[in-house]
Amino acid sequence: MNPEFEERILKHYSPTSRRLSENSGSPLDRFIPCRVNNNWQTNFATVTKSGDATTPSSGKKHRDYGDSMRDSVAYSCLLRNELLGGTIDDVKCVDDSTPTKHQALSAKRTLFKYQAEEDTSELCSYSLSPISAKSQKLLRSPKKAMRKISRIPFKVLDAPELQDDFYLNLVDWSNLNVLAVGLGSCVYLWSACTSQVTRLCDLHADSNSVTSVSWNERGTYVAVGTHHGYVTVWDVAANKQVNKLMGHSARVGALAWNGDILSSGSRDRLIMQRDTRTGSAVPERRLTGHRQEVCGLKWSPDNQYLASGGNDNRLYVWNQHALTPVQSYSEHMAAVKAIAWSPHHHGLLASGGGTADRCIRFWNTLTGQPMQCVDTGSQVCNLAWSKHSSELVSTHGYSQNQILVWKYPSLTQVAKLTGHSYRVLYLALSPDGEAIVTGAGDETLRFWNVFSKVRSQKENKSLLNLFSSIR
Repeated sequence: MNPEFEERILKHYSPTSRRLSENSGSPLDRFIPCRVNNNWQTNFATVTKSGDATTPSSGKKHRDYGDSMRDSVAYSCLLRNELLGGTIDDVKCVDDSTPTKHQALSAKRTLFKYQAEEDTSELCSYSLSPISAKSQKLLRSPKKAMRKISRIPFKVLDAPELQDDFYLNLVDWSNLNVLAVGLGSCVYLWSACTSQVTRLCDLHADSNSVTSVSWNERGTYVAVGTHHGYVTVWDVAANKQVNKLMGHSARVGALAWNGDILSSGSRDRLIMQRDTRTGSAVPERRLTGHRQEVCGLKWSPDNQYLASGGNDNRLYVWNQHALTPVQSYSEHMAAVKAIAWSPHHHGLLASGGGTADRCIRFWNTLTGQPMQCVDTGSQVCNLAWSKHSSELVSTHGYSQNQILVWKYPSLTQVAKLTGHSYRVLYLALSPDGEAIVTGAGDETLRFWNVFSKVRSQKENKSLLNLFSSIR
């Protein structure tokens, strides 16, 4: 190439000559955008998506780049610094579903940015790191200590004759720290304080067996459902039976207390509510709606609503004034035994389906609308919310027999616990809210530390919440 012609080209297109030409007033034949190190300043926020990939309800799964959601946020901030010229030097523990300050600022950028070449002499030319100084500070920012959950139980108890039956509820933990377990025809009490075991009752003489146990809220009485259809109420301190409630024509597999009112669900498809103080003097309330066996019962924390699940794949919500359900949910494809009301979000109900369903679903009972759903991959046997944080634990049967701890509402798995060789059919929460006990057909009871006592933010007060204050 002619040296004189090459020199003319370099003068015409070099950034320095362009600035001199602009100062001297000589026109240029074209305008060439400045691309510093091929940094296009691409604004991904300008691309409109039909759904958010980070929400669990969408079809696309969230990509996890670390051990927690914070690692994913840090990775996104690092990419934004290196690819989009961001200046993020610290990571706040925020949810990806809410736009951050830097995302809001990036929305104001255009697709391409035209400017003169910047002076890069002040950059760290001699740095040994391939990333910028802001990104280095971002990676050095202190990481929030993650809660460690032990993968092994801290106690294992033998439970001979613990039945491997999905429709029974044979384990419950009282507020006085006493565990009630139905083994065959007997009910045994295990004190977590002294580790002493006592036998409460024996139904062998009646050729009967225990199908459910449930403590009242004070922990002074325990109700025992039987295979023959009657329910007995026992005073634990006096070690005597104080009531015997008849009425069901088949086994009673589900029990739930509301003060002195005891609700019982049976294989005869009925739900009966009776006052344990009066016995048969006051007629019971019969709730009809399920077409097959009632296998799950739970009262809401405000004691206003009763949730029931059945082998007909239905989930019903009842109030204290009507004999028909006020809400009905039919999205589950298998029996609904696992039911749990959230103590942190008013009106939030979680339910789990059996082998053909495998899903945990969340419902807003204030509006009657479904919320979120997660496929666990195995039969959901039990659900329980943490008393102190927005987490819940689920136990599973076919085919993985595992225990999962979930973070709500992100529905990310906090821990996966294994150890039972049979379906984990029974679950109870300790009175302090830290530990759980699980039971299975392998005839063992296993105790796990899964929750912490760190309280989450309290539920926002609303004038629409009629049960948050006295009027």
